[in-house]
Amino acid sequence: MSRDRRALGAAGEVRAAAYLAQRGYRIVDRNVRAGGVEIDIVARRGRLVVFAEVKTRRSRALGAPEAAVDAHRQARLVRAAAAWLRAHPGLARRMRFDVIACEPAAGGTGDGWRVRHIEGAFDANG
Repeated sequence: MSRDRRALGAAGEVRAAAYLAQRGYRIVDRNVRAGGVEIDIVARRGRLVVFAEVKTRRSRALGAPEAAVDAHRQARLVRAAAAWLRAHPGLARRMRFDVIACEPAAGGTGDGWRVRHIEGAFDANG
């Protein structure tokens, strides 16, 4: 992966974490590996644990960012979430899988980014 793509992805993750924090979530982990898979953001609100996959695209030439979270990626995240929860017993009463799509754009959120938070984008049953 090119340095520019990594930097864009990292910038999107920073925006996504700030977005969640502004909405009352506490960021528990970022870029954590569990079950051999990286989880972009683990956040909590009360006893709800959210596993968020962040997708950042510079343009829509390849489609919307959230379209990249296909069934294969979802299954990997479900496995990673299960491993993360085993390592943190008693932390969650409920869990949810969200996708956060980030696009740098004039007129987006206050810092020039458009952020879309798709709550419950998929579930552990596929």
